[in-house]
Amino acid sequence: MKLENFEAYQRESRKTWSLIHTDHPIVYPTLGLVNEAGELAGKVKKIFRDKGGKISDEDRSALKYELGDVLWYMAQIATELDLSLQEVAEANLEKLFSRLERGAIKGEGDYR
Repeated sequence: MKLENFEAYQRESRKTWSLIHTDHPIVYPTLGLVNEAGELAGKVKKIFRDKGGKISDEDRSALKYELGDVLWYMAQIATELDLSLQEVAEANLEKLFSRLERGAIKGEGDYR
């Protein structure tokens, strides 16, 4: 589809939009998780952009705090889903070792 300008894009894209009610306790921690993961990624990006990938003690400390925030939001999501972090971690290792055994660590798709 050829567009004349971004105003046309906004008008046309709006045809695919709908308001989705999000009054559910999983929404806030999911948005928080994505936000904190983005902050973590931003710090890592700057380490490679500005410091050639050398992680200082100060960087390690800052990353530790961001990882703590990620963990907090993950714990809240797991709690809302009535899952323990223990069972999430165990399920993740089972999935990864299954992929390893089948030679499917690389590649795409959740069910490879």
